[in-house]
Amino acid sequence: MLQAPLPTALPPLRILVVDDQASTREVLSAQLQFAGHAVEEADSAESALQAFQRHRPDLVLLDVEMPGHDGYWVASQMRAAEAGGWTPIIFLSSLDQDHCLWQAIESGGDDYLVKPVSSTVLQAKLRAMQRLRRTQSRLIELSDELRLANEQLTRLSHEDALTGLPNRRSFDARLQQEILAAQREQQPLTLVLCDIDFFKGYNDSLGHVAGDACLQRVGSLLQGICRRPRDYPARYGGEEFALILPLTPRSGAMTFARAVLRTLALTAMPHPSSSVAPHLTLSGGITTCIPDQDTAVEGLIRRADDALYAAKSRGRNCFFSFEMQMDTREQRSASRTAADFQASGRAPLSGFGDLLSPAPPSVNGQK
Repeated sequence: MLQAPLPTALPPLRILVVDDQASTREVLSAQLQFAGHAVEEADSAESALQAFQRHRPDLVLLDVEMPGHDGYWVASQMRAAEAGGWTPIIFLSSLDQDHCLWQAIESGGDDYLVKPVSSTVLQAKLRAMQRLRRTQSRLIELSDELRLANEQLTRLSHEDALTGLPNRRSFDARLQQEILAAQREQQPLTLVLCDIDFFKGYNDSLGHVAGDACLQRVGSLLQGICRRPRDYPARYGGEEFALILPLTPRSGAMTFARAVLRTLALTAMPHPSSSVAPHLTLSGGITTCIPDQDTAVEGLIRRADDALYAAKSRGRNCFFSFEMQMDTREQRSASRTAADFQASGRAPLSGFGDLLSPAPPSVNGQK
C-alpha cells in the first residue's frame, strides 16, 4: 500500500531511477510520482549515463546488480561527468554485506538501501535529500549574491561615485600600465591634468547641488571627446580631471586641448563668478614623452601639474605644454592650414613649437 506523503513545503525532485527490472522501476516510479516528484527511468548502465547527461536529475536511485556494467561503475562515471556539481546517488541492492556498502561509498554513492525498500524509509530519505537540495540552492544563491556584491565593490573602488569616471586609484594604475606599454612600443604618451576655472566661486554663487551637476557635465563632455579605446578620462580629485592619451604626440595633444576648450565654449554652461569668460572654462597642463626606464607615474603627474599651474598663471582658459613652450592661446595667430593638417590625426607638426589655429577639429580628426 502506498503511504501518503507527509505535508511539506520542500520543492519536488527530479529523480532518475536506474534498474534493469521493469517491475522494480514501475513500483519505485509510482511511489515517487505519488509523492510529487518527477521521474525518469533507465534500464541499463549506458541508458543511465545518457539520461543523467540529458536530464541532470536532483537525485539518482541506482541498482547495483545489472547486466554488463554494474551500479558501482555507473556511479563512478556519473561523478566523472559532473563539472563541479554533486548529484546525490542512493544505491538500491538486495546485497546486505558491509563490503557492498563500502564499495558503494567508494564509487561515489551517498547512501545504500537494501531491497525491498519500504515506502516510509524511502520517503524519509527523499525528505532528507530535499532539505539538502534546498540548502544547496540557497548556498548557490548566496554565492551569486556575494559574487555580485564583490563585483560591485570592485567597480565602486575604481569609479568616482559622482561622475562615473575612473577615480584616482584607477587612474594611477592605468597610467602605470600605459607607461609600460609606451616603453615597449616606443610611442608617445600624453598626460593632461585640467581644472575647472574658479570652481569655488561657481559653488558659492550657484550652490553645491549645481556644482555637482557641473562636475558631472564636465566629466561627460570629457568622456565624449575621448573616443579612442585607450583614451582614458578620470576624475583626479575635487574639480580636477586627468586624461591619459596613448599614441598622442605633442602637437596632437594641443589639438586635443583645443577641442576640449572649443567644446566647453559651444556648450556654454553659464559661470556667473568667472572673470575670464561668461561660460565655464578649463585650465590644463600637458606633458608628452616617449617613456624610458626612468619614466615614473609621479614624474609625469608632477610635470603635468606644473604645466597646469603655468596655464593658470597665464590667465586660465587655456592649456600649457612645457615640451612645446606654448599654450592654446598662442594658437590663435596660426594659419588654418596647420589646423587642416592636424585634422587628419594626432600627428606631429613639421617644426618644434609650430602653432595651431583655433578651428575645432572633429572628434575623428583627433584620433
